[in-house]
Parts: sequence; C-alpha cells; structure tokens
Amino acid sequence: MRDVASPDIYTEDYSAAVDFLGLQKNVDRERIGAQAVCGLSGMALSAAAADSRIKAVATASMYDMSRSMSRGHEDFYTREQRQKVVDHLSRQRWIDAEKGTYARLSHEVPFDENCDVAPTNRILPKTLPADADPVTKIFFDYYRTERGYHPRSINSTTAWTGTTPMSFFAFPLMANLDLLAPRKALLVAGADAHSRYYSEDVQKMAPDTIDLLIVPGADHIDLYDRKDIIPFDKLDAFFTKNLS
Repeated sequence: MRDVASPDIYTEDYSAAVDFLGLQKNVDRERIGAQAVCGLSGMALSAAAADSRIKAVATASMYDMSRSMSRGHEDFYTREQRQKVVDHLSRQRWIDAEKGTYARLSHEVPFDENCDVAPTNRILPKTLPADADPVTKIFFDYYRTERGYHPRSINSTTAWTGTTPMSFFAFPLMANLDLLAPRKALLVAGADAHSRYYSEDVQKMAPDTIDLLIVPGADHIDLYDRKDIIPFDKLDAFFTKNLS
C-alpha cells in the first residue's frame, strides 16, 4: 500500500540499509552508523537497539511517532480520547475494506469542540488560517512553501492513509532502548522546538548512553535545513569518535 507509515517497516528499513552497505567491499562493517530527522529518528533509535550492527545513532528534531499518534502532542489525549481514536481507526478499517481502497486522513487525530474525532484529508491546509497555531505555522512555512514543498510530498499536498496510526498504537517505538548500550546516541533538538520534550525524555531513559545537544534559538523545522545553525561539527565529532 502506498503512503502508509509503519513503525515496523520503517525500522526494518534501517537494518535493510545496513545489509546493503555491509555487502559493499569498500565498507567497514564495524563503522556503520545511522542518522535521522524528525519522525524517522524514533525508528533509527529503535533499529539500533535491535540491530547491533548499527554502531552509533544521531538524530535531529526527534519525534516519537508512536507516542505522538497514540497520546497526542505533549500527551494531551485523555483515556477517553485515546479510546475514541482507536474506535475511529477500527471503523475506518471496515470502510476501507468494503470500498477496496483507502482514505487519507489525519495521522495525529484532532478533536472538535464537542470532543469528537475530527480528522481531515490533509496534513496541512492549502492556505494558512489567520488563527493557525504555532506548530501548524512552522510546518506550513516548510512544507507548503518553496523551502520544502514537493508535489509528491505527503506533508505538502495530502495525508497518510487513514488507518496509519493503528500500528503505532500497537507497536510502541524504543521499548528496548536499554539494549543500545554500550553504543552511543546523540540527540539534537532546538531550544524553541515544540518537539524538544521527546529528545529530553528519551535521553532520561538512558543518560549514560544518549547525549542531548540543545541548539539555541532553533525551532523544530530549523534543524531540517538551516545550515547556519545545524551543528555539523558536533555531529562529525560524534561519528568520528564512535565509529573509529
């Protein structure tokens, strides 16, 4: 199926990449690392915990997508709301099965003023509302402008499959993070990023294994493409040390 996100498939992709790299004659199998941005960062950490061939991991603007989809931003979903999301996803499975195709709906399911699920068929609006929240504004500034727009980008033009969140409810990422040690990880987060708490919480889970670098004055999106503030020197030093 196209345009479906999966914690299992995306995590496996890292190990598949290691398979390929390790078969190349010019690659040292003991010096393979992984680097990821935003949602794929959680998958990179999960892959490294389960695949010791990955010797070091660095992330930028890390999102724990299992936590985000199943609990909402900053864990705002109540127990009742989480159940409503599960019921919504379960109904959508029947709808998709009966139609023989899939709907595109919000992967982080919003609620309306009556506290009912209110998914939309776009991640971002075509035009930015005057009252848009700060998180929508920064993502719009990236994905809906020439800065990061692409006509085939899901985030730019449409939405993921409507039942995408189901697997993220069922398979939490980073459940075996303790197995990353003695290998190391470096998490880079913007000081002003709405996602900063994901990196902070993961670092607290394994403080002897994972280092946290906070970039002053940076928001979540800045670490996607702002070459003037992305700490390339720190990333280079991290991999040089841990892949030596």
